[in-house]
Amino acid sequence: MMDTGPDPRSTSPAFAAARRSGPMRRPGPAMLLVTELEDYTISYANGLAAHHPVMLCVPERQYGRLAQWVAPEVDLRLLDWPRHRSLGNLGLLATLSRLLWRARPSLVHLLSNNTLWLNLAAPLWRRVPLITTVHDVQIHPGDRETAVLPPWSTSLMARQSDHLFVHGEALKSAAMARFGKPADRVHAISHPAIPRYAALARRAGLTRPEGDKPFTVLLFGRIYAYKGFGTLVRAEALLRYRLPDLRVIVAGRGDDPQSLASEMGRPACYDIRNRFIEDEEVAWLFLQADVVALPYSEASQSGVLHVAGTFGKPVVATDVGELGRTVRGRGLGLVVPPDDPHAFADALERLARQPEMRTFLGQQARAFAEGDNRPEAVGARAAALYRRIARGPAERHADAG
Repeated sequence: MMDTGPDPRSTSPAFAAARRSGPMRRPGPAMLLVTELEDYTISYANGLAAHHPVMLCVPERQYGRLAQWVAPEVDLRLLDWPRHRSLGNLGLLATLSRLLWRARPSLVHLLSNNTLWLNLAAPLWRRVPLITTVHDVQIHPGDRETAVLPPWSTSLMARQSDHLFVHGEALKSAAMARFGKPADRVHAISHPAIPRYAALARRAGLTRPEGDKPFTVLLFGRIYAYKGFGTLVRAEALLRYRLPDLRVIVAGRGDDPQSLASEMGRPACYDIRNRFIEDEEVAWLFLQADVVALPYSEASQSGVLHVAGTFGKPVVATDVGELGRTVRGRGLGLVVPPDDPHAFADALERLARQPEMRTFLGQQARAFAEGDNRPEAVGARAAALYRRIARGPAERHADAG
């Protein structure tokens, strides 16, 4: 049976206050819907809830174990959310519609456009503004998980939405072109820092051992073609004699990293964990790293970047999507051209040989994660946009994004 009631642990005081005071005096909650992207969603919802009432509707099978990381100000609704191929999604749409009529939200915000069945609900929810966050304007090469959805479904969700959120100005232009939206309907909102792994490390008392350690590079996340694992492997081969103590950790599910074993300079230097990584292990891996590698051949933004900063880890990133602009503009690490193993190797060697540079860049990364890009700061900017969008069509059209 689907859960249509609030989780008693997470009933939001802000949401309750908004319900008591009435729609004319305070905004209704922002109704957030998403099926994946757990780390992004929790950071975004927690940051937003500091400034605006939030009702977060998510699948229990994915978010139930993570409920402890959701702020108590968030009105968390853990739903029996069927998988894409199930006709049970028709029942889910009915449940969500009932929640919408009861809660009277000021707006509905889909935190991803990778939602097939919500395309059917969009025409029924026209009385409230509909926002969709488009994380990737184009599907990444080799991203098998996203590719299971028909391409028209993700595009249709974006086109049906009144407004779109993207993670940078370059992506704003691309989204306007692909989805036919005017500039005042597409808004650049940065990807917030993801602090829960660093918080877990502190809570569990995890630390990196003192003393001499190999220079450790971490590649984390879904290992698909766009992730640039081949670039990292070829860079490591170039460093075989230049950095003989190099250690490379590759952690995450996806393509088999051993398929490139023949191109590795020293296969023994690799620590490969081709599987789902549990939370405490994630925290441990980031603690072990000296540098986090982001060798993407194609990308929009990177959640891994926003984990690395919370641990004070510098990155070596390729200049794709918004990565180069973010890393270079905020001094979070070094930026090199995509698909250039020589440049990537040179950047890794530079950081390996200059620990003072690593320390400085790591401090910059932590300052960004705990400052302008902390979830509450991003939430404040989103809440300001929400208020303008919810005021009505005339003022929504006047919004400059």
